[in-house]
Amino acid sequence: MEPILPPHWDPALVEEVWRVPYELRAAEAREWARAHHVRPAAQDGRRICLVAVDIQNTFCTPGFELFVPGAPDDNRRLCEFVYRNLGAITTIVPTLDTHRAAQIFHPAWLVGEDGRNPPPFTLVSAEDVESGVWRAADPAHQDHLLHYVRSLRAGGRYRLTVWPYHAMLGGIGHALVSSVEEAVFFHGIARDSQPAFEIKGDNPLTEHYSVLGPEVTRGVRGEEIGTRNARLIEKLSGYDAVVFAGQAKSHCVAWTIDDLLAGAPGLAERVYLLEDCTSPVVVPGVADYTEEAEAAVARFAGAGLNVVRSTAPIDGWPGLT
Repeated sequence: MEPILPPHWDPALVEEVWRVPYELRAAEAREWARAHHVRPAAQDGRRICLVAVDIQNTFCTPGFELFVPGAPDDNRRLCEFVYRNLGAITTIVPTLDTHRAAQIFHPAWLVGEDGRNPPPFTLVSAEDVESGVWRAADPAHQDHLLHYVRSLRAGGRYRLTVWPYHAMLGGIGHALVSSVEEAVFFHGIARDSQPAFEIKGDNPLTEHYSVLGPEVTRGVRGEEIGTRNARLIEKLSGYDAVVFAGQAKSHCVAWTIDDLLAGAPGLAERVYLLEDCTSPVVVPGVADYTEEAEAAVARFAGAGLNVVRSTAPIDGWPGLT
């Protein structure tokens, strides 16, 4: 019999911003666990970690700064995946993209020859900086900017992208999507499993798509400006399965998986991507990263990663039968 969904779940609310009634949900979660014989996560014989990448209003709620088309449907499926598999998911790791105004990828950091900031979605190449098309608004950062875009080019990363101000610390856009927050909270109470939040992206000197490390780790003089998250790689390596979902498939999801497989190459066969719970960045008429996203998923699958759907029973997933 297919697991039932708790009565509070309302898929129609996934595009809305609202306050989770914590006390009520906590009581319901405890009763749900009792009625459905859901054990504490500490008793799991098979340990499964769900990494929920950047499921924040800024990316997932219509009208917000970097809305990813497809995100609301992704989140409906993800919430139902969590509720249906409440007793199987040991830990949820929500990541939070976290920014301030003055960061290298926001308009205020750069100016053009006319002294104006670049519009959102401007791509800044090493050649652009070398020729003076774009320069650092603060002259003290010019050497770093040039070093940075050259480092991106040498590392085969995306060109520096000027993103709209987004995921601003303290703002509504920074918060988890309300329906997803509710599901994470419900899981935590029902399974006595504290969600393990991971903050990323607040370094002003580098982009930080992957939760496991920034795009550039060394400054112009070789100084350390960011590090790989070895602690999280070690943590994830301790699970029988690591499941990824979230936004966006072309950027933060793709680079996090890429870094995980590079840092723990033997883990690939224990990594699962919920293909119906993630979508690429698409800005109609401006940018479409669908092709890059699909190429990344194909590369991961070739390395042994498992691409699955949220509706498929976990017990039937490759390696978990």
